[in-house]
Amino acid sequence: MEELNIIKDDLDRVGCGFCLAKWTQVTMHLQNGTNHSCHHPGAHKIPLEEIKENPKALHNTKFKKIRRREMLTGKRPEECEYCWNIEDNSNQFSDRIYKSSEPWSQPYYQEIIESRWNADINPRYVEVSFSNTCNFKCSYCGPMYSSQWLQELKKHGDYPNSRHFNTIKNQSNQPFLHSEHNPYVEAFWEWWPELYHDLDNFRITGGEPLLSKDTWKVLDYILEQKVPNKKLKFAINTNLGVDDDLIDKLIEKLDRIINEERIHEVILFTSIDGYGKQAEYIRHGLDTERFWNNIDKILTKLPKVTITVMSTYNVLSPFSYNDLIHKIYEIKIKHQNEERYWNHAILLDTSYLRYPKHQSVKLLPNEFKELILKNAEEALFLGTPLFDRTHIGMSEIEITKIKRIYDWVISEPDEDFSQDKKDLISFVDEHDKRRGTDFLKTFPELTDFYNEIKNGN
Repeated sequence: MEELNIIKDDLDRVGCGFCLAKWTQVTMHLQNGTNHSCHHPGAHKIPLEEIKENPKALHNTKFKKIRRREMLTGKRPEECEYCWNIEDNSNQFSDRIYKSSEPWSQPYYQEIIESRWNADINPRYVEVSFSNTCNFKCSYCGPMYSSQWLQELKKHGDYPNSRHFNTIKNQSNQPFLHSEHNPYVEAFWEWWPELYHDLDNFRITGGEPLLSKDTWKVLDYILEQKVPNKKLKFAINTNLGVDDDLIDKLIEKLDRIINEERIHEVILFTSIDGYGKQAEYIRHGLDTERFWNNIDKILTKLPKVTITVMSTYNVLSPFSYNDLIHKIYEIKIKHQNEERYWNHAILLDTSYLRYPKHQSVKLLPNEFKELILKNAEEALFLGTPLFDRTHIGMSEIEITKIKRIYDWVISEPDEDFSQDKKDLISFVDEHDKRRGTDFLKTFPELTDFYNEIKNGN
């Protein structure tokens, strides 16, 4: 904790909005040519003319360089409001501090503050999605990141509350199909040989990465290098809902990469936002039995791999989140292994959903918001040495990330969510009609809430 306070002081001496991740981290969505510095700011377009001159503009866009200048001159970029909400409304550290303290950021502090704001820099943490090809239609996703969403919208049209969604109306910003030539992917492979050896962390996102040919191309590239990047922490996002042969193929290639010591470590990221049928409703296409079985399979066959569960806490999460916490704890105990990251086989990384706004947990009545605090207390209970004799319980950061959601939810005066609540009801009604689901059967806790909004109260 003291170390984080020191890092915060160092950052604030440069500027109250200064964050190293604006230089050292990038998420690139090559299927539609956008990027953002981390997963909190909204994505911005990468102009084709910039990458034609310089493929490094996949990260170093003119737009981002202006945000860097703001940070270096004591300003807070508006796009980074996720962190400003945490810093202004709680006593918790925001991700500005956590990300700037990471080994892929902190060593470059002096280099960055001494550099020109408009200089090109190779990021050390890169997330890339090559395609929107996906077998899921998660409720808070959209056509830019899911081909299943795109197909549904083409068949049925936009949802009634599409003001909160990526839609198919804007033809100028449609994702490249998996089968089409993509100039952004072409620029990536032009930049990749130089970028690869500078990387500390590389993570493939999606869509569903295991359905993309470029994911397998990256794995083969790592296997073929005469001089591997042995400091690299390599990660893949996967929904773990693909066919068994792809899971087995992934295990086989990662096993070779690990055993040949071609990288430093492997982390697999996956997502679930609740438990059981409620989780399946949120992430349409999810089969929870297959999900947990594949986690067990991977952790058994790859004893050095860690799995991080990215949980996007939303309006439908609180009612089954304790069950999720207990399941994560159960896996921690079963697969504890000193070779793994933090000595944890699996980690729960909880963040709150901001968009689409009609799925925010802030819409819930106060008695349901209290469930968030109970979730944090449950995680704390499972993290105490008195309960967990093996000391493999929930870690401090896992607990803190749940608690700070509660702090955020109760920190501001009630906003007018009346239209957002109506949008939620119209969304789940249309969801049930298009996908054959049953909202009230799946979330009986919200029956009164649903009826009050439906009846205009």
